[in-house]
Amino acid sequence: MDAIIAFSVLLLLILGGLWVHFAVGAAALGYLWLMKGFAGWNALGMVSWGASNSFTLAAIPLFILMAEILLGSGLSGRLYNGIAPFMRRLPGGLLHTNIIGSGIFAAVAGGSAPTASAMSTVALPALSARGYQKRIIAGSLAAGGTLGILIPPSITMIIYATFTETSIAKLFAAGLVPGILLAGCYSLFIAARSLLNPSLVPRDTTQLRLSDYLKAALDVVPFMILISFVLGSIYSGIATPTEAGAVGVVGAVVIAAAYRRLSLSILRKAISRTLVMSGNVLFIVFISMIFAYATALSGVGEDLVSWVSEADMSPFAFLMILLVTFAILGCFMEGLGMIAIIVPVIFPVLMAMNIDPVWFGVFVVILVELGQLTPPLGIILFVVASSDPTVKVEDVVMGVLPFFLIILAFLVLLIWFPDIALWLPTTTFGG
Repeated sequence: MDAIIAFSVLLLLILGGLWVHFAVGAAALGYLWLMKGFAGWNALGMVSWGASNSFTLAAIPLFILMAEILLGSGLSGRLYNGIAPFMRRLPGGLLHTNIIGSGIFAAVAGGSAPTASAMSTVALPALSARGYQKRIIAGSLAAGGTLGILIPPSITMIIYATFTETSIAKLFAAGLVPGILLAGCYSLFIAARSLLNPSLVPRDTTQLRLSDYLKAALDVVPFMILISFVLGSIYSGIATPTEAGAVGVVGAVVIAAAYRRLSLSILRKAISRTLVMSGNVLFIVFISMIFAYATALSGVGEDLVSWVSEADMSPFAFLMILLVTFAILGCFMEGLGMIAIIVPVIFPVLMAMNIDPVWFGVFVVILVELGQLTPPLGIILFVVASSDPTVKVEDVVMGVLPFFLIILAFLVLLIWFPDIALWLPTTTFGG
Protein backbone atom coordinates (compact mmCIF):
# COMPACT_ATOMS: atom_id res chain seq x y z
CA MET A 1 0.00 0.00 0.00
CA ASP A 2 2.84 2.39 0.88
CA ALA A 3 4.40 1.77 -2.53
CA ILE A 4 1.13 2.54 -4.33
CA ILE A 5 0.77 5.80 -2.40
CA ALA A 6 4.39 6.81 -3.08
CA PHE A 7 4.23 6.12 -6.82
CA SER A 8 0.83 7.83 -7.08
CA VAL A 9 2.20 10.93 -5.35
CA LEU A 10 5.20 10.89 -7.68
CA LEU A 11 3.06 10.73 -10.82
CA LEU A 12 0.66 13.42 -9.56
CA LEU A 13 3.53 15.78 -8.75
CA ILE A 14 5.09 15.29 -12.18
CA LEU A 15 1.76 15.67 -13.97
CA GLY A 16 1.13 18.78 -11.86
CA GLY A 17 4.20 20.38 -13.40
CA LEU A 18 6.69 20.03 -10.53
CA TRP A 19 10.31 19.66 -11.65
CA VAL A 20 11.00 15.92 -11.81
CA HIS A 21 13.98 16.17 -9.44
CA PHE A 22 11.88 17.64 -6.63
CA ALA A 23 8.95 15.33 -7.43
CA VAL A 24 11.17 12.26 -7.01
CA GLY A 25 12.73 13.70 -3.84
CA ALA A 26 9.36 14.49 -2.26
CA ALA A 27 7.99 11.04 -3.13
CA ALA A 28 11.12 9.34 -1.74
CA LEU A 29 11.01 11.21 1.56
CA GLY A 30 7.29 10.55 1.86
CA TYR A 31 7.84 6.86 1.07
CA LEU A 32 10.46 6.52 3.83
CA TRP A 33 8.21 8.36 6.30
CA LEU A 34 5.24 6.07 5.55
CA MET A 35 7.38 2.99 6.23
CA LYS A 36 9.59 4.07 9.14
CA GLY A 37 8.41 7.49 10.25
CA PHE A 38 11.03 10.21 10.61
CA ALA A 39 13.51 7.54 11.70
CA GLY A 40 13.58 6.39 8.07
CA TRP A 41 15.40 9.60 7.20
CA ASN A 42 18.37 8.71 9.38
CA ALA A 43 20.02 6.81 6.53
CA LEU A 44 19.93 9.78 4.12
CA GLY A 45 23.52 10.73 4.95
CA MET A 46 24.78 7.26 4.11
CA VAL A 47 22.76 7.13 0.90
CA SER A 48 23.89 10.58 -0.22
CA TRP A 49 27.55 9.73 0.42
CA GLY A 50 27.21 6.49 -1.52
CA ALA A 51 25.63 8.36 -4.43
CA SER A 52 28.29 11.07 -4.58
CA ASN A 53 31.40 9.01 -3.79
CA SER A 54 31.51 7.30 -7.17
CA PHE A 55 34.49 7.12 -9.52
CA THR A 56 32.10 5.95 -12.23
CA LEU A 57 29.98 9.10 -12.10
CA ALA A 58 33.12 11.23 -12.51
CA ALA A 59 33.04 10.22 -16.18
CA ILE A 60 29.86 12.25 -16.76
CA PRO A 61 31.30 15.79 -16.49
CA LEU A 62 34.36 14.71 -18.50
CA PHE A 63 32.32 13.47 -21.46
CA ILE A 64 30.07 16.54 -21.26
CA LEU A 65 33.11 18.84 -21.27
CA MET A 66 34.60 17.03 -24.27
CA ALA A 67 31.40 17.57 -26.24
CA GLU A 68 31.02 21.20 -25.14
CA ILE A 69 34.55 22.08 -26.26
CA LEU A 70 33.92 20.61 -29.72
CA LEU A 71 30.47 22.19 -29.93
CA GLY A 72 31.54 25.59 -28.64
CA SER A 73 34.50 25.78 -31.01
CA GLY A 74 32.21 25.23 -34.01
CA LEU A 75 33.91 22.00 -35.06
CA SER A 76 30.58 20.22 -35.46
CA GLY A 77 30.09 22.34 -38.59
CA ARG A 78 33.42 21.16 -39.99
CA LEU A 79 32.42 17.57 -39.26
CA TYR A 80 29.15 18.01 -41.14
CA ASN A 81 30.80 19.70 -44.10
CA GLY A 82 33.45 16.99 -44.19
CA ILE A 83 30.88 14.21 -44.52
CA ALA A 84 28.55 15.97 -46.96
CA PRO A 85 30.57 15.52 -50.21
CA PHE A 86 30.60 11.75 -49.79
CA MET A 87 26.80 11.56 -49.37
CA ARG A 88 25.60 13.95 -52.06
CA ARG A 89 25.17 11.37 -54.85
CA LEU A 90 23.32 8.78 -52.74
CA PRO A 91 19.50 8.51 -52.92
CA GLY A 92 18.48 10.98 -50.22
CA GLY A 93 21.56 13.12 -50.73
CA LEU A 94 22.63 15.23 -47.78
CA LEU A 95 19.95 13.73 -45.53
CA HIS A 96 22.38 10.86 -44.99
CA THR A 97 24.84 13.43 -43.66
CA ASN A 98 22.35 14.18 -40.88
CA ILE A 99 22.40 10.54 -39.80
CA ILE A 100 26.10 9.77 -40.23
CA GLY A 101 27.16 13.12 -38.78
CA SER A 102 24.95 12.51 -35.76
CA GLY A 103 26.40 9.03 -35.32
CA ILE A 104 29.98 10.31 -35.38
CA PHE A 105 29.27 13.26 -33.10
CA ALA A 106 27.38 10.92 -30.76
CA ALA A 107 30.65 9.08 -30.22
CA VAL A 108 32.08 12.20 -28.58
CA ALA A 109 28.96 13.91 -27.20
CA GLY A 110 27.55 11.34 -24.76
CA GLY A 111 24.02 12.71 -25.04
CA SER A 112 21.18 13.25 -27.49
CA ALA A 113 20.50 16.96 -26.98
CA PRO A 114 24.10 18.06 -27.80
CA THR A 115 24.13 15.76 -30.83
CA ALA A 116 20.81 17.05 -32.17
CA SER A 117 21.80 20.66 -31.50
CA ALA A 118 25.21 20.33 -33.16
CA MET A 119 23.79 18.86 -36.36
CA SER A 120 20.58 20.88 -36.54
CA THR A 121 22.20 24.31 -36.35
CA VAL A 122 24.27 23.43 -39.42
CA ALA A 123 21.92 21.23 -41.44
CA LEU A 124 18.49 22.84 -41.13
CA PRO A 125 19.34 26.21 -42.72
CA ALA A 126 21.69 24.68 -45.32
CA LEU A 127 19.35 21.93 -46.51
CA SER A 128 16.28 24.18 -46.45
CA ALA A 129 18.11 26.64 -48.70
CA ARG A 130 18.90 23.77 -51.11
CA GLY A 131 15.19 22.89 -51.42
CA TYR A 132 14.93 19.82 -49.20
CA GLN A 133 11.51 19.27 -47.62
CA LYS A 134 11.62 20.68 -44.06
CA ARG A 135 9.78 17.79 -42.41
CA ILE A 136 12.12 15.10 -43.65
CA ILE A 137 15.13 17.29 -42.73
CA ALA A 138 13.79 17.78 -39.21
CA GLY A 139 12.77 14.13 -38.86
CA SER A 140 16.19 12.83 -39.90
CA LEU A 141 17.93 15.24 -37.50
CA ALA A 142 15.69 14.25 -34.58
CA ALA A 143 16.21 10.56 -35.33
CA GLY A 144 19.95 11.07 -35.67
CA GLY A 145 19.98 12.88 -32.34
CA THR A 146 18.68 9.81 -30.53
CA LEU A 147 21.92 8.02 -31.44
CA GLY A 148 23.64 10.29 -28.92
CA ILE A 149 22.66 8.06 -25.98
CA LEU A 150 23.09 4.72 -27.78
CA ILE A 151 26.46 5.04 -29.49
CA PRO A 152 29.14 5.17 -26.77
CA PRO A 153 30.19 7.03 -24.74
CA SER A 154 26.70 7.42 -23.32
CA ILE A 155 25.80 9.33 -20.16
CA THR A 156 22.50 7.42 -19.99
CA MET A 157 24.41 4.12 -19.93
CA ILE A 158 26.62 5.42 -17.12
CA ILE A 159 23.50 6.24 -15.08
CA TYR A 160 22.05 2.79 -15.77
CA ALA A 161 25.35 1.18 -14.75
CA THR A 162 25.31 3.15 -11.49
CA PHE A 163 21.90 1.79 -10.50
CA THR A 164 22.51 -1.79 -11.62
CA GLU A 165 26.26 -2.17 -10.92
CA THR A 166 26.79 -3.27 -14.53
CA SER A 167 30.13 -2.91 -16.30
CA ILE A 168 30.23 0.39 -18.19
CA ALA A 169 32.82 -0.95 -20.60
CA LYS A 170 30.51 -3.85 -21.52
CA LEU A 171 27.57 -1.46 -21.90
CA PHE A 172 29.58 0.79 -24.19
CA ALA A 173 30.55 -2.23 -26.30
CA ALA A 174 26.95 -3.46 -26.34
CA GLY A 175 25.63 -0.15 -27.64
CA LEU A 176 28.02 0.23 -30.57
CA VAL A 177 26.65 -2.38 -33.00
CA PRO A 178 22.95 -1.56 -32.34
CA GLY A 179 23.77 2.12 -32.78
CA ILE A 180 25.43 1.54 -36.15
CA LEU A 181 22.62 -0.78 -37.30
CA LEU A 182 19.92 1.67 -36.22
CA ALA A 183 21.70 4.46 -38.10
CA GLY A 184 21.82 2.14 -41.12
CA CYS A 185 18.06 1.55 -40.85
CA TYR A 186 17.49 5.31 -40.80
CA SER A 187 19.60 5.73 -43.95
CA LEU A 188 17.86 2.86 -45.74
CA PHE A 189 14.49 4.46 -45.05
CA ILE A 190 15.73 7.83 -46.33
CA ALA A 191 17.05 6.22 -49.52
CA ALA A 192 13.82 4.27 -50.11
CA ARG A 193 11.59 7.29 -49.51
CA SER A 194 13.72 9.47 -51.77
CA LEU A 195 13.50 6.93 -54.58
CA LEU A 196 9.73 6.70 -54.18
CA ASN A 197 9.28 10.48 -54.00
CA PRO A 198 12.21 12.27 -55.72
CA SER A 199 10.60 15.69 -55.12
CA LEU A 200 11.59 15.48 -51.45
CA VAL A 201 15.29 15.69 -52.30
CA PRO A 202 16.73 18.03 -54.98
CA ARG A 203 19.32 16.56 -57.30
CA ASP A 204 22.88 17.69 -56.69
CA THR A 205 24.76 18.24 -59.96
CA THR A 206 27.83 19.92 -58.48
CA GLN A 207 31.08 18.53 -59.85
CA LEU A 208 33.78 17.95 -57.23
CA ARG A 209 37.45 17.24 -57.74
CA LEU A 210 39.57 14.71 -55.90
CA SER A 211 41.16 17.53 -53.92
CA ASP A 212 37.70 18.53 -52.65
CA TYR A 213 37.12 15.03 -51.29
CA LEU A 214 40.57 14.95 -49.68
CA LYS A 215 39.98 18.32 -48.03
CA ALA A 216 36.62 17.12 -46.73
CA ALA A 217 38.14 13.93 -45.34
CA LEU A 218 40.66 15.98 -43.36
CA ASP A 219 37.75 17.55 -41.45
CA VAL A 220 36.53 14.12 -40.37
CA VAL A 221 39.82 12.41 -39.56
CA PRO A 222 40.48 14.22 -36.24
CA PHE A 223 37.10 13.14 -34.91
CA MET A 224 37.73 9.53 -35.91
CA ILE A 225 41.14 9.61 -34.21
CA LEU A 226 39.56 11.02 -31.03
CA ILE A 227 36.83 8.37 -31.06
CA SER A 228 39.40 5.65 -31.62
CA PHE A 229 41.48 6.82 -28.67
CA VAL A 230 38.51 7.15 -26.30
CA LEU A 231 36.66 3.94 -27.17
CA GLY A 232 39.79 1.97 -28.02
CA SER A 233 41.32 2.67 -24.61
CA ILE A 234 38.14 1.37 -22.96
CA TYR A 235 37.69 -1.76 -25.09
CA SER A 236 41.37 -2.68 -24.82
CA GLY A 237 41.30 -2.39 -21.05
CA ILE A 238 43.99 0.30 -21.00
CA ALA A 239 41.70 2.87 -19.37
CA THR A 240 38.47 2.99 -17.40
CA PRO A 241 35.59 5.04 -18.88
CA THR A 242 36.44 7.86 -16.46
CA GLU A 243 40.09 7.88 -17.53
CA ALA A 244 39.02 7.68 -21.18
CA GLY A 245 36.82 10.73 -20.59
CA ALA A 246 39.88 12.66 -19.39
CA VAL A 247 41.75 11.57 -22.53
CA GLY A 248 38.80 12.77 -24.59
CA VAL A 249 38.88 16.23 -22.99
CA VAL A 250 42.57 16.60 -23.78
CA GLY A 251 41.93 15.38 -27.33
CA ALA A 252 39.09 17.87 -27.82
CA VAL A 253 41.34 20.71 -26.65
CA VAL A 254 44.10 19.61 -29.03
CA ILE A 255 41.70 19.37 -32.01
CA ALA A 256 40.17 22.78 -31.28
CA ALA A 257 43.65 24.29 -30.95
CA ALA A 258 44.83 22.64 -34.17
CA TYR A 259 41.94 24.27 -36.05
CA ARG A 260 42.69 27.58 -34.27
CA ARG A 261 39.22 27.62 -32.73
CA LEU A 262 40.33 27.47 -29.10
CA SER A 263 40.14 30.49 -26.80
CA LEU A 264 39.71 31.30 -23.12
CA SER A 265 36.17 32.46 -23.83
CA ILE A 266 35.25 29.12 -25.43
CA LEU A 267 36.82 27.21 -22.53
CA ARG A 268 34.97 29.32 -19.95
CA LYS A 269 31.63 28.77 -21.69
CA ALA A 270 32.31 25.04 -22.09
CA ILE A 271 33.22 24.66 -18.42
CA SER A 272 30.20 26.73 -17.35
CA ARG A 273 27.78 24.65 -19.43
CA THR A 274 29.45 21.46 -18.17
CA LEU A 275 28.93 22.51 -14.55
CA VAL A 276 25.25 23.26 -15.17
CA MET A 277 24.54 20.07 -17.10
CA SER A 278 26.59 17.86 -14.78
CA GLY A 279 24.89 19.35 -11.75
CA ASN A 280 21.50 18.63 -13.28
CA VAL A 281 22.38 15.02 -14.11
CA LEU A 282 24.12 14.24 -10.83
CA PHE A 283 21.33 15.86 -8.81
CA ILE A 284 18.73 13.54 -10.31
CA VAL A 285 21.06 10.60 -9.62
CA PHE A 286 21.44 11.67 -5.99
CA ILE A 287 17.69 12.12 -5.50
CA SER A 288 16.90 8.90 -7.30
CA MET A 289 19.31 6.98 -5.10
CA ILE A 290 17.11 7.97 -2.15
CA PHE A 291 14.03 6.72 -4.01
CA ALA A 292 15.85 3.51 -4.92
CA TYR A 293 16.81 3.05 -1.26
CA ALA A 294 13.16 3.47 -0.25
CA THR A 295 11.93 0.92 -2.79
CA ALA A 296 14.64 -1.57 -1.74
CA LEU A 297 13.71 -1.08 1.93
CA SER A 298 10.04 -1.70 1.18
CA GLY A 299 10.71 -4.94 -0.69
CA VAL A 300 8.53 -3.85 -3.62
CA GLY A 301 11.00 -5.43 -6.05
CA GLU A 302 10.61 -8.83 -4.41
CA ASP A 303 6.83 -8.40 -4.39
CA LEU A 304 6.96 -7.66 -8.11
CA VAL A 305 9.02 -10.82 -8.69
CA SER A 306 6.39 -12.88 -6.87
CA TRP A 307 3.56 -11.29 -8.84
CA VAL A 308 5.26 -11.89 -12.19
CA SER A 309 6.04 -15.48 -11.18
CA GLU A 310 2.44 -16.16 -10.13
CA ALA A 311 1.14 -14.63 -13.35
CA ASP A 312 3.48 -16.93 -15.32
CA MET A 313 4.51 -13.96 -17.46
CA SER A 314 6.97 -14.56 -20.28
CA PRO A 315 10.04 -12.30 -20.67
CA PHE A 316 8.64 -11.06 -24.00
CA ALA A 317 5.35 -10.01 -22.40
CA PHE A 318 7.21 -8.28 -19.56
CA LEU A 319 9.41 -6.38 -22.01
CA MET A 320 6.35 -5.31 -24.03
CA ILE A 321 4.77 -3.94 -20.85
CA LEU A 322 7.97 -1.99 -20.19
CA LEU A 323 7.95 -0.67 -23.76
CA VAL A 324 4.42 0.71 -23.33
CA THR A 325 5.28 2.09 -19.87
CA PHE A 326 8.34 3.97 -21.10
CA ALA A 327 6.44 5.29 -24.13
CA ILE A 328 3.71 6.71 -21.88
CA LEU A 329 6.09 8.11 -19.25
CA GLY A 330 8.16 9.69 -22.01
CA CYS A 331 5.24 12.04 -22.67
CA PHE A 332 5.85 13.88 -19.41
CA MET A 333 9.20 12.72 -17.97
CA GLU A 334 12.79 12.95 -19.18
CA GLY A 335 14.87 9.83 -19.75
CA LEU A 336 17.18 9.86 -16.75
CA GLY A 337 14.20 10.21 -14.44
CA MET A 338 12.52 7.19 -16.01
CA ILE A 339 15.64 5.06 -15.59
CA ALA A 340 16.19 6.20 -12.03
CA ILE A 341 12.62 5.42 -10.98
CA ILE A 342 11.80 2.27 -12.92
CA VAL A 343 15.07 0.33 -13.22
CA PRO A 344 15.75 -0.20 -9.47
CA VAL A 345 12.19 -1.50 -9.02
CA ILE A 346 12.16 -3.95 -11.93
CA PHE A 347 15.77 -5.09 -11.73
CA PRO A 348 15.00 -8.03 -9.39
CA VAL A 349 12.45 -9.24 -11.96
CA LEU A 350 15.09 -9.11 -14.70
CA MET A 351 17.43 -11.22 -12.61
CA ALA A 352 14.66 -13.72 -11.86
CA MET A 353 13.93 -14.01 -15.59
CA ASN A 354 17.65 -14.41 -16.41
CA ILE A 355 17.60 -11.33 -18.64
CA ASP A 356 21.16 -10.17 -19.28
CA PRO A 357 21.67 -6.78 -17.56
CA VAL A 358 24.06 -5.64 -20.32
CA TRP A 359 21.49 -6.45 -23.02
CA PHE A 360 18.75 -4.81 -20.98
CA GLY A 361 20.87 -1.67 -20.65
CA VAL A 362 20.81 -1.30 -24.44
CA PHE A 363 17.07 -2.07 -24.48
CA VAL A 364 16.38 0.62 -21.88
CA VAL A 365 18.48 3.20 -23.71
CA ILE A 366 16.46 2.63 -26.89
CA LEU A 367 13.27 2.97 -24.84
CA VAL A 368 14.56 6.32 -23.62
CA GLU A 369 15.17 7.24 -27.27
CA LEU A 370 11.46 6.73 -27.87
CA GLY A 371 10.65 8.99 -24.93
CA GLN A 372 12.83 11.76 -26.36
CA LEU A 373 10.71 11.72 -29.53
CA THR A 374 7.34 11.61 -27.74
CA PRO A 375 5.36 14.86 -27.47
CA PRO A 376 4.67 16.98 -25.55
CA LEU A 377 7.95 16.68 -23.58
CA GLY A 378 10.25 15.05 -26.15
CA ILE A 379 13.37 17.17 -25.70
CA ILE A 380 14.88 16.41 -29.11
CA LEU A 381 11.74 17.71 -30.84
CA PHE A 382 12.25 21.13 -29.28
CA VAL A 383 16.04 21.13 -29.81
CA VAL A 384 15.59 20.57 -33.55
CA ALA A 385 12.71 23.04 -33.86
CA SER A 386 14.67 25.76 -32.03
CA SER A 387 17.51 25.51 -34.56
CA ASP A 388 15.51 27.25 -37.30
CA PRO A 389 12.68 29.79 -36.76
CA THR A 390 10.87 28.54 -39.88
CA VAL A 391 10.51 25.01 -38.47
CA LYS A 392 7.67 24.26 -36.06
CA VAL A 393 7.55 21.49 -33.47
CA GLU A 394 4.65 19.99 -35.44
CA ASP A 395 6.93 19.65 -38.46
CA VAL A 396 9.50 17.77 -36.39
CA VAL A 397 6.81 15.46 -34.93
CA MET A 398 5.42 14.57 -38.35
CA GLY A 399 8.88 14.20 -39.85
CA VAL A 400 10.15 11.91 -37.11
CA LEU A 401 7.08 9.62 -37.03
CA PRO A 402 8.47 7.06 -39.55
CA PHE A 403 11.75 6.95 -37.62
CA PHE A 404 9.78 6.38 -34.41
CA LEU A 405 8.22 3.30 -36.02
CA ILE A 406 11.68 2.13 -37.11
CA ILE A 407 12.87 2.31 -33.49
CA LEU A 408 9.87 0.24 -32.37
CA ALA A 409 10.61 -2.40 -35.00
CA PHE A 410 14.29 -2.39 -34.00
CA LEU A 411 13.34 -3.03 -30.37
CA VAL A 412 11.40 -6.14 -31.38
CA LEU A 413 14.36 -7.25 -33.52
CA LEU A 414 16.65 -6.77 -30.51
CA ILE A 415 14.40 -8.97 -28.38
CA TRP A 416 14.43 -11.80 -30.92
CA PHE A 417 18.14 -11.46 -31.69
CA PRO A 418 19.89 -10.41 -28.45
CA ASP A 419 23.30 -11.11 -29.96
CA ILE A 420 22.96 -7.83 -31.85
CA ALA A 421 23.87 -6.19 -28.54
CA LEU A 422 25.79 -9.00 -26.84
CA TRP A 423 28.16 -10.11 -29.60
CA LEU A 424 30.73 -7.31 -29.23
CA PRO A 425 30.96 -7.27 -25.39
CA THR A 426 31.16 -11.08 -25.35
CA THR A 427 33.89 -11.06 -28.00
CA THR A 428 35.81 -8.22 -26.36
CA PHE A 429 35.46 -9.01 -22.66
CA GLY A 430 34.33 -12.64 -22.62
CA GLY A 431 31.12 -14.07 -21.18
